[in-house]
Amino acid sequence: MAEEHRPIIIRRKKIVKKHHGGSWKIALADFMTALMALFLVMWILSMSSEKDRQSISEYFRTPLLVSMAGGERSSNAASVIQGGGADPTHMEGEQARIDLRRESKPADVRRHFNEIRRRVEAAIDADPVLKALKAQLRFDVTREGLRIMMLDTETKPMFEIGSDRIAPYMERLLRTLAPLLNDIPNEVTISGHTDSLPYAGGERGYSNWELSADRANESRKALMAGGFDPERLLLVMGAADRIPLDGTEPDDPRNRRITIVVHTFESSEFIKRQGFFPQDEQELEASLEPDVGLLTEQFQEATRATDQTKQK
Repeated sequence: MAEEHRPIIIRRKKIVKKHHGGSWKIALADFMTALMALFLVMWILSMSSEKDRQSISEYFRTPLLVSMAGGERSSNAASVIQGGGADPTHMEGEQARIDLRRESKPADVRRHFNEIRRRVEAAIDADPVLKALKAQLRFDVTREGLRIMMLDTETKPMFEIGSDRIAPYMERLLRTLAPLLNDIPNEVTISGHTDSLPYAGGERGYSNWELSADRANESRKALMAGGFDPERLLLVMGAADRIPLDGTEPDDPRNRRITIVVHTFESSEFIKRQGFFPQDEQELEASLEPDVGLLTEQFQEATRATDQTKQK
């Protein structure tokens, strides 16, 4: 009887159906956002100039240590913990890499050219022969870039008087400059200058124009002999006595000089485009539009006056 009244227990397993319809929407939204960002970057790059793309490339090449600690590279960081090259004083090992992204600020451009000047002066101080010429060198940071002037004196001329024959110490100086100029991406121009003392034949024969150009060309050859990259040379010219130094008389021997300019990228483009940029054309047309309209009205009035005279 006990077995007949035993309770019957039925176990029912409850199945809970989970909702699976939302996770794929989040993944799709993330994918579409990333795709839109990619297309936006590609569009911006297609609209940017070659210089802008190079600056962006240099930005992503900058090591994280440099970005966080500052400086041009890891061995020149402002952090207490140094690293990078074999020599943190930059005498060997890692070489300076020009960060085009940082040259957008005038203060950084000036700092860049002052660093070039420091390296040039250090190379001159290390050579006893060139150290004697230090008083004849001038450095200026201008809107064009770094200007290096090598001046004549009565006792130590850079060239033989009235000739383009270069002095041995001048040639040695230019050969020393060549590898330093190769270490930077900036383009270079060379100009020759003379004093106002004329040749006996005057301007019609061999004159200061030819002399200044020949001296600039001899300086170019000395740089080439020192290993300077010819593709980096933008212009070689002679200016005769037309651009004297400030505060000097035209016949001052210091006006006999060679000027090397390490140009900014903007200055190089200005020279290559001969002082004319695409946006200048639009500005020029806008500035000339009122003048063109006025001239057209004046021409029409003059034409009507002429016709009336003929009818009379």
